[in-house]
Amino acid sequence: MEDWRHAGFGLYIHWPFCQSKCPYCDFNSHVATRIDQTRWLRAFELEIDRIGALTQGRILNTVFFGGGTPSLMEAATVQGILDRIRATWTLANDVEITLEANPGSVEAARFDGYAKAGVNRVSLGIQSLDPDDLRRLGRMHTVDEAAKAIAIAQSTFDRVSIDLIYARQNQTLPAWRDELHRALDFGTSHLSLYQLTIEDGTVFGQMHAKNLLKGLPEEDLSADMFELTQEITRSAGLPAYEVSNHARPGDESRHNLIYWRMGDYAGIGPGAHGRLTLDSTRFATEAERLPTPWLTRTLATPGSAETTDRLTADDRASEYLMFALRLREGASLSRFAALAGQPLSPSALAGVEALGLVARDGDRIRTTDRGVMMLNGILRALLADRQSAD
Repeated sequence: MEDWRHAGFGLYIHWPFCQSKCPYCDFNSHVATRIDQTRWLRAFELEIDRIGALTQGRILNTVFFGGGTPSLMEAATVQGILDRIRATWTLANDVEITLEANPGSVEAARFDGYAKAGVNRVSLGIQSLDPDDLRRLGRMHTVDEAAKAIAIAQSTFDRVSIDLIYARQNQTLPAWRDELHRALDFGTSHLSLYQLTIEDGTVFGQMHAKNLLKGLPEEDLSADMFELTQEITRSAGLPAYEVSNHARPGDESRHNLIYWRMGDYAGIGPGAHGRLTLDSTRFATEAERLPTPWLTRTLATPGSAETTDRLTADDRASEYLMFALRLREGASLSRFAALAGQPLSPSALAGVEALGLVARDGDRIRTTDRGVMMLNGILRALLADRQSAD
């Protein structure tokens, strides 16, 4: 069995456009006033045809429209993409088709069209339920619009997830407790809860470098917020299944699980990444980041805007461990050894286990509640003495 079959096969579609650039965002997103969606649909169709020819006979488990702001896509564009996907692959009976959306009124008005096109899960970028923090984060919607969008989404789609950012400027622990409870009151089956990180190349990154970003929480407070998040979501029946993702059992993001369980996924669109196993060799793919060059090159010669690199056994094993240890289910030691050609160092594993950072249950290891906040250190310890098996 090819290793990717442990997790399945997914397709990621990247829509690179936003109405505005949020100051914390380091995703590949661009502001554009005019977009020829007919040309973009044609480019996506050509790439679907190309990837389909490479992956004939596969069952497609998930489709994910990410961005950028995919809810700026016309419903007809989403319909056209999904029609081409259905003509190219056999879809799993329980196929998950997710679209990321902002909760503005313009985007919410398109929800019915997306559902008719086949989207059955939506992920709403709420980010905050505090009006002042929404403005600081550069969000263009209000708290009231967020609540209305959640209600519309819940009446339209089978499954709804909402995103929130915490550890924000001047945020207190009681304020986050209250906000998280209000988010849970909406009754969605999935929450993505991210600590604010300051990334290079963002507006917040530039402000932080100049000491202009005031009120960021100290490390201890951030840790307290993380622990509180785990307690509240667990009590509400949405335990963490990944470091930042919480769901009712059975409502986990199947697409993201393909990433974290190291399945295969094709990435289509500017800046999209992919991992594909072809002829028993696993490849990393990355597309041209800038929208116009990607579009022009793809329309002229599909695939020409993408680079492909062969992954070594050590690459594959390291990626597997890095992602699997983010999951509460943890990593299989035997699968790691099969990928790497050799097992993890027994002494390194015993060392992190003795520190209470990982727990072992037969063939599986997982991070403990304490260890999940020290994941990078665990990975360094476990992979420090590794050498490529190639």
